[in-house]
Amino acid sequence: MIELTGVSFWYHGQAEPVLANVGATIGEGELVLVAGRTGAGKSTLLGTVNGLVPHFTGGHLEGRVAVAGADTASHPPREFAHLVGVVGQDPLAGFVTDTVEEELAYGMEQLGLSPPVMRRRVEETLDLLGIADLRHRALRQLSGGQQQRVAIGSVLTMHPPVLVLDEPTSALDPTAAEDVLATLARLVHDLGTTVLLAEHRMERVVPFADRMLYLAGNGTLVDGPPAAVLRDMPIGPPIVALGRFAGWEPLPLSVREARRQAGPLREALPAPPGDPADPVVAPVLTGRNIVVRYGSTVAVREVSLDLHGSTVLALMGRNGSGKSSLLWALQGSGPRQGGTVAVAGSDPGRLPSAQARALVGLVPQTAGDLLYLSRVADECAAADRESQAAPGACRDVLDRLAPGIDPDAHPRDLSEGQRLALVLAVQLTAAPPIMLLDEPTRGLDYDAKSALATTIAVLAAEGRAVVVATHDVEFVAAVADRVMVMAEGEIVADGPAREVLGGSPAFAPQVAKILGPDWLTVADVRAALPQEAR
Repeated sequence: MIELTGVSFWYHGQAEPVLANVGATIGEGELVLVAGRTGAGKSTLLGTVNGLVPHFTGGHLEGRVAVAGADTASHPPREFAHLVGVVGQDPLAGFVTDTVEEELAYGMEQLGLSPPVMRRRVEETLDLLGIADLRHRALRQLSGGQQQRVAIGSVLTMHPPVLVLDEPTSALDPTAAEDVLATLARLVHDLGTTVLLAEHRMERVVPFADRMLYLAGNGTLVDGPPAAVLRDMPIGPPIVALGRFAGWEPLPLSVREARRQAGPLREALPAPPGDPADPVVAPVLTGRNIVVRYGSTVAVREVSLDLHGSTVLALMGRNGSGKSSLLWALQGSGPRQGGTVAVAGSDPGRLPSAQARALVGLVPQTAGDLLYLSRVADECAAADRESQAAPGACRDVLDRLAPGIDPDAHPRDLSEGQRLALVLAVQLTAAPPIMLLDEPTRGLDYDAKSALATTIAVLAAEGRAVVVATHDVEFVAAVADRVMVMAEGEIVADGPAREVLGGSPAFAPQVAKILGPDWLTVADVRAALPQEAR
């Protein structure tokens, strides 16, 4: 179905190719996972499949890419619309209508399908993805995860034989991600759809994948079964890291396979350490009976919480549960129709924006929304002025978070991890005692997430309160002291990370599912296991 023969690609102005003599043949009805670090060329590889690379991006392409026998070099991308459905990283950027139902129908209208067919497919897709209740909602009023599901649905309605998805589950809660991946698997097995997807959270996708394509970052490609490719990859999901550490053979790719080999390791583990005591110091932020409404929809329903210094709180819950609305209400920039927020005796929502940022910093889901200048150096200088900090203060923070970023680089040209580090540096220049991060791991590979985890640990060690709203259970297991779960605008669980994550079938990390609820990460296991038992 897809043939890549001797494919090399250079972006304009780059001396080294992003793809170097890449070759692969993907057959009908295969689900193929594309993996690699940020910047390795995953999105570029996906873009070659329907001709967006190089027809839209520019650059120089050598070799041949063909889909169902049609060569992308001799056909414009529009001629592949009926063959290849594409879901990009930023769903909002791809929307062309105003409401969910209109967006699901738009692609079919362009293909000239009859109204009865369109109506039937819209209904099928609404049910398939569990978004029937969003039918008449405005796209811009949806949460990031809801937008992601609509973007996938708008492609599925056209029934293309090839689906190309770039980070399709990055904004989805664990249950929704499983639903989407199960849907893709059904398309593969029942309809013979060929699915090519790039995903950093490999723990979600590996059990579904028939093959893996690993881009090493030097333009080369490794192609093979997931177990064979993962064995030698420098990055991998927690289950693979645990399997390598324990010396399991064959290397497990699913919790079921791992549990069958985990008995001796469970027996070797000592009693788990107890949870840390609750802070006895006064909270740095107090929120009481917070209410956020959008029209008749109640997003946050009389939520009360305390944030303590030197503590990392993870805010979790399904898409649309109110996490982002709560963060914006705490920071003061978002709407709040009821309740109070107090930081150092002041309400951030009643202060000028500069003073509010000095109390509570917030990094939104799309971190780049806070960047508006054309050079990294200009962003840092503006942050210094707005925060009344000494010249160079923002750059010093940035160098601690992500050293080596070119000051003349355009912020939009940075990797996701570098862009996040820049926005963090801008926010931290104001030295707020509280930092709120909304889905900070979207688009980050395992190495970048590890660097972010180290940054968050440093912030907590400096005495700051850090709140991370995320669907990434593995990241939460690594960084959080406390976990709060929201549903329909209310707090339904609040406690130590081990207690909340370990006892939840939806939010338990892979290690907890394999070894029991007392163990959340491979690092926990390494630290607890006696040296002689390793």
